[in-house]
Amino acid sequence: MKLNSNVAAIVTGGASGLGEATSRALAAQGVKVAIFDMNEAKGEAVAKEIGGVFCKVNVTSEEDVDAGFAKARAAHGQERILINCAGTGNAMKTASRDKQTGETKHFPLDAFNFIIQINLVGTFRCIAKSAKGMLDLEPLEDGERGVIINTASVAAVDGQMGQAAYSASKGGVVGMTLPIARDLMGDGIRVNTILPGIFNTPLMQGAPEPVKAALAASVPFPKRLGNAEEYASLALEMVTNGYFNGEHVRLDGAIRMAPR
Repeated sequence: MKLNSNVAAIVTGGASGLGEATSRALAAQGVKVAIFDMNEAKGEAVAKEIGGVFCKVNVTSEEDVDAGFAKARAAHGQERILINCAGTGNAMKTASRDKQTGETKHFPLDAFNFIIQINLVGTFRCIAKSAKGMLDLEPLEDGERGVIINTASVAAVDGQMGQAAYSASKGGVVGMTLPIARDLMGDGIRVNTILPGIFNTPLMQGAPEPVKAALAASVPFPKRLGNAEEYASLALEMVTNGYFNGEHVRLDGAIRMAPR
């Protein structure tokens, strides 16, 4: 797909981190970008800078997502590109014993479900609604109607201790990529997923410098954290390369996560 001012895109989680970098990269190519995010102040600011539109959206809310798509499409028309970057995580062992008191506990199911609802169900909710809209688009010269890109994590493949919920949610995103691509293959809609490693996102920037240095040193090469612009670069390649379909790709400097 060629990127220009005739193309509209929606980026979930587009106000910061990987999503912000992708929103900016798309806008730099002339694409009309709508940002879905919970952070209204940051989202409005980024949208203003790139000439886009901000939609306050919680991807776990059917009403929010419907309203977001309606607002984005009213401003820019039906999107041909959806990039799902909205997500979060938590860390807790499946079951553990307190070293001080000897008390045992397990991962609360509501905390587990919270992550699944955002990272997996929220992603699918946006995919399904975007794809439905794309079906009404006239195909481009090569028969393509749209492109959907999801964000998983290397934790989908080699999750660490305490990442059961996060890994399950991201593994679900990886697992549904090919079936969705097959669901939509007759309508010219491609679907791919990126599995980022350790990236220098706002969440990571809050970590102590020694922690970040240790994480950077664990990357085989280059020995640093990933930059959000590198994620955006791969996302744009997946959009513009018409033969890129049904794939999940690690972007991680060859890291393989240790158990802890």
